[in-house]
Amino acid sequence: MANGSRQAAWEFFGTELKRRREEAGFTQSDLGSRVFVSGGYIGQFEQAIRKPQLDVAQRIDGVLQTEGFFERLWRKLIKEQPYTYFAHVVELERLATSICDFAPTVVPGLLQTPEYARALYLASKPLASEAYIEEMVRARMDRAPILQDATRPVYWAVLHETALRVPVGGPAVMAAQLEHIAAMIRERMVLVQVLPFSAGAHPTMGKMMTLMEFEDAPPTAYTEGVLSGNLLDDPAVVKRIQGYYDLLRGAALSPEASLALIESVAEDYRRCASTT
Repeated sequence: MANGSRQAAWEFFGTELKRRREEAGFTQSDLGSRVFVSGGYIGQFEQAIRKPQLDVAQRIDGVLQTEGFFERLWRKLIKEQPYTYFAHVVELERLATSICDFAPTVVPGLLQTPEYARALYLASKPLASEAYIEEMVRARMDRAPILQDATRPVYWAVLHETALRVPVGGPAVMAAQLEHIAAMIRERMVLVQVLPFSAGAHPTMGKMMTLMEFEDAPPTAYTEGVLSGNLLDDPAVVKRIQGYYDLLRGAALSPEASLALIESVAEDYRRCASTT
């Protein structure tokens, strides 16, 4: 099933949920209280921004007396749609009150410069057309303004030192990328810590992850592998990942020491670029 049809299927789920809820005479808050989530969370299901957990779909069936309709639809969609969550992650970023990223090898998307993003896309698709590369870079850059809005989420990133040292795009691109991060830190737009090589082993070796919190919905976590991603809502799983993130922050350099390292590495790249 293509991404467009997958999204359409979840929109159908949301449309049916809204229709049957209204037929039963419930507001979003009414239904939410009966299935143990917030009314805002029900609204996100209806807009196909978030997907309910199985037990929530089952409770919706019970409250709306839909004879297992939403459970059956949920099982069908989940079975047919593994690893299709990143479009939803982008939507959730816009709703989040807090975003915490851990990046083991590359700079997170919300912090990337266009030149850095371009180098990453070219590395993964060296034969792609210029139009395709430009479209992908533009899509990534379109996410960045959420960190500039007055209502921007609290953004906290832990970058492994590897992300600073791998020369994506060459010295000039890396110098500009790290200077961009340093400027965002100094403007108090983001909090960034660096996990140094000297920290050794850590709980999420080689695995990127994002944690998001919301005003009126439970927190969620996103993890990513090669051509795959998982958006996780299970409270026990999210709590465990939050524990991993706390360990990473504890092992990382302080924000002040991290900024000093980022600026030092940027200066090294800038000197290298000026001599080539």
